[in-house]
Amino acid sequence: MSGAPPFRSGFAALVGRPNVGKSTLLNALVGEKLSIVTPRPQTTRHRILGIVNLPQAQIAFVDTPGLHREARRALNRAMNRTAASALEDADLVVLVAEALKWEDGDTLALERIVRAHRPAILAVNKVDRVRPRERLLAYLATVSSRHDFLAIVPVSALKADNVDVLRRTIAAHLPESQALFTEGQVTDRGMAFRIGEMIREKLTLELNQEVPYGIAVEVEQLREEDGQLVVEAAIWVDREGQKPIVIGARGARLKRVGRSARLALNGLLGRRVHLNLWVKVRANWADNARALRELGVE
Repeated sequence: MSGAPPFRSGFAALVGRPNVGKSTLLNALVGEKLSIVTPRPQTTRHRILGIVNLPQAQIAFVDTPGLHREARRALNRAMNRTAASALEDADLVVLVAEALKWEDGDTLALERIVRAHRPAILAVNKVDRVRPRERLLAYLATVSSRHDFLAIVPVSALKADNVDVLRRTIAAHLPESQALFTEGQVTDRGMAFRIGEMIREKLTLELNQEVPYGIAVEVEQLREEDGQLVVEAAIWVDREGQKPIVIGARGARLKRVGRSARLALNGLLGRRVHLNLWVKVRANWADNARALRELGVE
């Protein structure tokens, strides 16, 4: 009688061009919101770890910033380094592409995978948008010729379609190993980081195109007060002229952002949260290596 299948464990890096749905896919794979999601490319700035436990496997997913060729600002170069580092440390890579599209950024991501000599699975995302569905077959045939992928799995991260198949496919290709993280651990990111990212998500959604990438959020203090968690957070902008844009007329915009973030955090943390938000100027922080380190971007 054969024994039980071996336990497998390892790191699976989600890589791809900006705005292809990596963060939405991470959240769907883990079953919990760990990465913030907006329609804006390059929303993800950090390495985000999400841990999934299956009966015979533990997968440590790593969401990464989108890879891009033009990295004019220090912030963009730091994001590229973060993505490249996660790729180098991964046991396997999940290249996330968008159904019916293959752009220069997809080629760049695949080139990085080949240079890193990492086995890769292709996750074709946003298949729920394909009409008629027969168009997907021709696309899958085309992308399969681009690289010797371990597997190609069509998914819809937004609707969580076929995500379980992708989980099992990844698990089957991880090395035999004991679990790397304790049972019940979902991420290695602390509360302050997750709060700051939620505030940044709501800011990005509210501001749209008005303050493109000159915003960072720093949680300066967390404290218990009257049965609720009080958060003191600084919103950093890189030019004086951006401060009134973020605050809005009579503070209306900042109040909207604060309310939206507070409600989301109440749900995420399962408790009452009170937010105090302050807008501060740090000139050209996105081009300042020291500022990036202090703000936790690198």
